[in-house]
Parts: sequence; C-alpha cells; structure tokens
Amino acid sequence: MTGYWIAIGALALLLVALIAGAFVALAMGRLHLDLGWGRSRHPVALEPLRIEAPRELVYEVLSAPYLGRARSESVEVLAGGESLVVAAHLTKVHFYEARTVEAVELAPPSKMRFRHLTGPVPEATEEFRLEATDGATVVHYDGELGIDYFLLGRLAARHWVVPQWNRAVAAHLEEVRRIAEQRAAQVEARSRASGPGDGR
Repeated sequence: MTGYWIAIGALALLLVALIAGAFVALAMGRLHLDLGWGRSRHPVALEPLRIEAPRELVYEVLSAPYLGRARSESVEVLAGGESLVVAAHLTKVHFYEARTVEAVELAPPSKMRFRHLTGPVPEATEEFRLEATDGATVVHYDGELGIDYFLLGRLAARHWVVPQWNRAVAAHLEEVRRIAEQRAAQVEARSRASGPGDGR
C-alpha cells in the first residue's frame, strides 16, 4: 500500500512539474496557445509622454531598430520593408525573458502599429501615435490584449500581464525619450555653434 501512495505522489509531482513548465514556457513566449477558451480583452495604455524633440526625430528613434538603422539586443527583424516589418522582441521580466513576434506597421512620422503574431498572449494590438506640439512631441500609447482561460485569465491579466506589459512599454519609451532629447540637444548645440555671432 505504501508503494501505491508513493507512486501517486510521484505522478502528482510530475503533473505539477509539467504544469509549471508549461506555464513558464507560455510566459516566455516559447509555447504559443491560441485556443479562444473564455477569452477576455484588456486595455493597455500609458499617460501621454512629452519628449522635447521634433516629431520626425522621435519617430526616427522609435522606428530605427525595425528599419536596420540602429542595433538593438531586444529586437530582431525577421522580415522587413519600408512600411511593414515582422520582428521578434525580447523583454526582460523578472527572472526570465519573454519573446514575442509582431507585425509592425510603419506610418511615418505619426504612427506605429503592432499586431501580435506569437508569444505569451494569444492576441494583442498596440499603437503609438506621435503628436507634434510647440517643437516637441507627445507620444500616445494604447492597445488591447486578449487572454484565454475564463476567470484565471482575467485574474492573470489584471494582476500580472497588463502591469508587466505597461511597465515594459514605459521603460522603452523612457529610453526613446533619453536618446531623442540627447540628439535634439546635440543638433541645437551644433546649430548655435555654426550660427551668426552676437551682432557686435
């Protein structure tokens, strides 16, 4: 009888290990499930971000990894063109990296749209809109995630997926702001250095 319970315990541990492994593979984007079981949709969005740089420059920085104009350890272009790119993204999430593959639609200098192809969630759409204002740029970001598994998916979206998603996008935009404002300052400095004198 003792052997029976040992076997049951071993099977239970194996089942738990398999479920945990599948969950980690799903979270990392190595396992893609698009079952549609109890799918719920959840908005992702950030507060508008003002960047002290011209819209064309901000768009150039934002789109550079997808057009081969900048190297990025987190973006790998799988298929490219001037207006549509398929790219893989690696995002650090705590102790693992999540991999997503997305179709990226480029509409310079005002919009970039992302459509999820494979990765941790079965469905996602995102959009960056760039608004020119007083020599600066305001970046608007929003989108929607689709997550399966009824109540479990809703809880995961609310307490884990959406906050992590927004956090990753916010960190990316802060890096875009840093680069764009640095480049804008350099252009301004060169313009002042090569401009006319003080009139004396």
